[in-house]
Amino acid sequence: MESWNMTDVPARTFSPLSNCTVDTSYRFTFYQASYGVIFVLGLATNSLALRRLCASPRTMNSTAIYMLSLSAADLFFIISLPLRIYYYHQKARALSSEAADPPSWTQGAGYCHLTFFLKYISLYGGIFFLVCIAVDRYFAVVHPLASTLRRRRVARLVSGGSWCLVLGLSASLPLLHSAARRPHQPCLPDPSSQRQRAIILAALGLVQGSFLLPTALLLCSYSRVLGVLRRPRGRSRGQRRSRRHTLTIIYWVLGIFLLCFVPYHINLLGYTLTHVGLLQHCGLAKVTKAVHPVVLSLASCNCCLNPLVYYFSSSLVHREAPGSGGSGSQ
Repeated sequence: MESWNMTDVPARTFSPLSNCTVDTSYRFTFYQASYGVIFVLGLATNSLALRRLCASPRTMNSTAIYMLSLSAADLFFIISLPLRIYYYHQKARALSSEAADPPSWTQGAGYCHLTFFLKYISLYGGIFFLVCIAVDRYFAVVHPLASTLRRRRVARLVSGGSWCLVLGLSASLPLLHSAARRPHQPCLPDPSSQRQRAIILAALGLVQGSFLLPTALLLCSYSRVLGVLRRPRGRSRGQRRSRRHTLTIIYWVLGIFLLCFVPYHINLLGYTLTHVGLLQHCGLAKVTKAVHPVVLSLASCNCCLNPLVYYFSSSLVHREAPGSGGSGSQ
């Protein structure tokens, strides 16, 4: 169930690192606990955010549209967590019974691909729609007169295009995973041949590109926004309040990227390159394998933290709502 699942692949598969092993048996219990907390918090916070967004259609401006898509993407992942928890519970029981070879996967290839699909929807839906919010703030602060670009119609088109990208990426990665799978073990990749290694590296490039390009856009947008907000000039009380809310959104989104997405993608890079044999570094292989369950759980935590972006921006959503004089009206 981990990304590319190479923590379940025997060390002998990677001949250059055959003596480079580390005990990661803790991950089965760790995943049960972390996913249990994420499920409860994520279901509660995203359901509340969706309820408030859908209950106030008159406040549905561009920011709210991106928030709605963000919560919907998170719920896709949250609904898959109970079966993930059950899977790790079975693995932990097999390990505690001292089974010689605990079963790697018993639910079949279809369910394996479905769980990967839902996971990537949440992960990259979170990234893409947080970037949409960043660009939305960019036009609201840096180019406030360009109201056409923040109309609801435009926001719906951008949100729909982002969904197409997210769904296409989320579907292609499980297909690549399937092409590199091990015989009779549909959820484990097999980097023992050149073809499988090439497929794994292609998926790695797709994953890293899908993270780095949106991150560059987000940083560029927020750097321009911060540059405008830091200019010394007289502001009314309402403008100062709006500035504080905008800064809170910026810091919160950057915090989510720093906590959830950056460690996961950095670790995944070293984790994959060492285990396919491109980096002959035993220490790096041990560290990335040992911390992989932690960074994967942190990446999954984004579905609990994203609704707080709505909480901190709710005043902006209402202030810029159609009919309130903001730029969200059509």
